[in-house]
Amino acid sequence: MKSIANFLFETGMLQKTPRSGFQFLGSGSESVAEHVLRTIFVGYTLCKMDSEADEARVLKLCLIHDLPEARTGDMNYVNKKYVEVNENKAVNELAKTLSFGEEIRSAINEFNEKKTRESLLAHDADQLALILQLKEYSDLGNKYSQEWIDFAVKRLCTDTAKKLAVIITDTDSSEWWFKDKGDWWVNANNNL
Repeated sequence: MKSIANFLFETGMLQKTPRSGFQFLGSGSESVAEHVLRTIFVGYTLCKMDSEADEARVLKLCLIHDLPEARTGDMNYVNKKYVEVNENKAVNELAKTLSFGEEIRSAINEFNEKKTRESLLAHDADQLALILQLKEYSDLGNKYSQEWIDFAVKRLCTDTAKKLAVIITDTDSSEWWFKDKGDWWVNANNNL
């Protein structure tokens, strides 16, 4: 059980590992764990839009896809031009310590190979999570966000995700809570 405790401590590193690309965007921040959480919700949503997808597999891929970053850190596109990360070594060293390590290795390989419907949906969930974050920053005035969104949209694999990306970029990120702008925002609960 010591290896399981170590694994659970390792997953906690994702909370402390920043997504490094935001330094180039000039605003915003997010940990890898925060990104993974949103990716899981996006993956869940994509499964609800695709009745043929194996929801449990998509959610597992979304959960595990950035796990190696607990060991390697998050390498953004600029970093990747100059630094080669040995993700396989990180995955193999983690997997050999756990009775379910092969399941983790298999999920990461499936995600990276992008050959199954589920891996394509998990990839799209990963990119849509980024698009959502960038749209929020765009709505707050970051002038570079839209260009980043355009590149993320080009990385989408499924038609469903591409259609959803259009809706996301056309929707104000505050609409869900601030769409009914009216008297309530003046009087709050005084009218109830």
